[in-house]
Amino acid sequence: MGNGNRKAGWTQSSAVAPLCALGTLLSLLVPAQATRSPDCGGILTPSGLSYRKYTARTSPSRDQISSVQVVDLSLSLVPEAGLRLGIEVDLGITPPDAAPRLARLSILADLHIDLSPDGDLQLITSYCRPTVEVQSAEEVGSKSSSSDLDKEINADKICLEVSKLLLLPNEQLMSLTAQFPITPRCQVQYLPLAAPVISEEGITMSLQTMFQVAGMAVPLPVSPTPFSMPELVSSSPSHLTLALSEHFYTSLFFALERAGAFNMTILSPLTTATMAQKITQVGSLYPEDLPVMLRAELRSSPRVELEEGRAALKLFLTIHVGAGSPEFQSFLSVSADVTAGLLLSVTNTRMMISAAVIDQAIKKPTLWLSPLQATLLEELFLGTVREEVPVWMNAVLNEGVHLPHISTFTYTDVSVMIHKDYVLLLCNLKLQARHGEQGAMA
Repeated sequence: MGNGNRKAGWTQSSAVAPLCALGTLLSLLVPAQATRSPDCGGILTPSGLSYRKYTARTSPSRDQISSVQVVDLSLSLVPEAGLRLGIEVDLGITPPDAAPRLARLSILADLHIDLSPDGDLQLITSYCRPTVEVQSAEEVGSKSSSSDLDKEINADKICLEVSKLLLLPNEQLMSLTAQFPITPRCQVQYLPLAAPVISEEGITMSLQTMFQVAGMAVPLPVSPTPFSMPELVSSSPSHLTLALSEHFYTSLFFALERAGAFNMTILSPLTTATMAQKITQVGSLYPEDLPVMLRAELRSSPRVELEEGRAALKLFLTIHVGAGSPEFQSFLSVSADVTAGLLLSVTNTRMMISAAVIDQAIKKPTLWLSPLQATLLEELFLGTVREEVPVWMNAVLNEGVHLPHISTFTYTDVSVMIHKDYVLLLCNLKLQARHGEQGAMA
């Protein structure tokens, strides 16, 4: 259908959606390094594979074929092999010296996933077979009519046009390997570890998350146990299932720590004068009445714990108490262990994370404070830490964390389920209309 593209006029956009849905998972499949281990993964279900948004179009053309209408498009799994693409097209035929009639063009193509010489993933056709059936009763059995139609519809050109359908999905596959920003200094990237496993349940693959800070890869802590995609208890009606391990979340906060995202400056409601009423030594250090400030930093790496129905982040802070701006002078340092509950949700293609402190403890300093003064210090700052640490964390995570996706899709109807050691996301795909194609999308 090289010329057939002009003659038949059928549009590639109607077939792109299911192939792009496939690309949501397959775009990351490049050779893996032996030292890598997975920390997340996904399953594109048969429902997701067949997802599509298109309306059949009718276009005028030249010669015998006067119109084309795409009536069905399917993409199905072939376990342990690949995928099967089926396209059904109704052709309006207007011969020069005969009555108009209809013909059904059926295209069957097998697809598989290959790597280009440059190492890029690509979907290619390994088999293609078009057939044409004249539907008008008076034309059935007419050899001359079939012969004329065969000349008009060239099988090689049709299969070439089917291959062209993969150009846009293959181009969009590359968007999944992009680096996505978390903060201005920290980016996330998802890398594949193996080719996908194709089964009746769907297309399953494993990913490793990589983080960069200021353009440099962050060496992440090693996961104590390798992660594998959990087996689904029953078939899910959702298009896509994503699983994120506990190690994924710990690595996320580890990278944010390296980016300095948790170096907090908190303005206390107290001043040096009000503190001196409780702790007299402060008055001698600051003759002027200055606002008291807390500067917190992590003294060891944060840790995420996932249990059934809940997620918690443990922060191990050193808090420097002092005054003065811009010349901050600390007069005391204390250790504070904070446990924050994490609320997880998904907006478009981003995981949103918000925090609320559920437990905290300030370790009493052993310096010049008496036990009574240390207790007073704890009472003075516990409320501030409880209120301000979540505010700071939520500001850091305000933009959310990008999930694996391609630019033309968002996730909808997302269910977030927290289990021991991993979080499961069940979501549907939503195709976003590209500019100029809004009218073609259902």
